[in-house]
Amino acid sequence: MKHLACAIACAATVAASPLLAGALSDPVVEPEVVIADTIDTSPDVGHLIIPLMLLMIIVGVGSGN
Repeated sequence: MKHLACAIACAATVAASPLLAGALSDPVVEPEVVIADTIDTSPDVGHLIIPLMLLMIIVGVGSGN
């Protein structure tokens, strides 16, 4: 009886060893980070700074009187 129990235990161990080796699913890998150039689609604000400053100066001088 002991030999039969030992044989069953050995057979179960051998049969279960592939199950413990790992999963059959694909490994999860982090995606590679890709740096892309951006396209400026906003209106060019740099050309508006000087006219806005001149307008502020005119309004400031006008409200000072």
